[in-house]
Amino acid sequence: MYTRYTQNAKLKSSKFNRNVMKRAYVSPVRTAAAAAKRELVVDAAIRLLGRDAGPPSMRDVAREAGVTRLTLYKQFGSRKGLLETVFDECARRGGLGRIPDAMALADPREALDRLIEIFCDFWSADLAFARLHDTAAVDPEFADTIAERIERRRKAIGALVNRLKPEPQYQGVREGLVDLIFGLTSHAMFQLLRKGRSKEAACALLKEAIAAILR
Repeated sequence: MYTRYTQNAKLKSSKFNRNVMKRAYVSPVRTAAAAAKRELVVDAAIRLLGRDAGPPSMRDVAREAGVTRLTLYKQFGSRKGLLETVFDECARRGGLGRIPDAMALADPREALDRLIEIFCDFWSADLAFARLHDTAAVDPEFADTIAERIERRRKAIGALVNRLKPEPQYQGVREGLVDLIFGLTSHAMFQLLRKGRSKEAACALLKEAIAAILR
């Protein structure tokens, strides 16, 4: 009886180990496939944004990526989840990952100049990135998703203004300064300044204007 019990235990253990090994082997393959499909979908959504065809729906993105809508919902959970992933990828490709390094600079004026350069680069990096805010104007869900990311720019500017103007006499005007710089570093202002100018010239003009405001 003990022998039979031991044999059954060994058999179960052997099956368990085979299943574990099988899952361990299959898991990386599935993970890689899911990541590739996810990237395919995000690329498709960014392409749609660049075409200026209006806010992309889940159906539009699925058709562009060559997958089903069910795949999109499995990967992202909802349209909001997809949009958040798209925005994060746009930020990565557009170089917004450089912001922490800029904010860490010892000289706040140099940090602000670097921040301006980063956003000039972002607004001119890809037409799809530039159209994020245009799309938000006509799509409430889009607007809600991008609002938090817009607020990050305001907070970064606010932190630098506080470092540049820490004196008590500026307490009442700091908020106004932040609003001005926030508006000047927007996509709409950059597009206005780009008319007849290179990206570098537009960026230099922005830096000069903001420096004058802060004198």
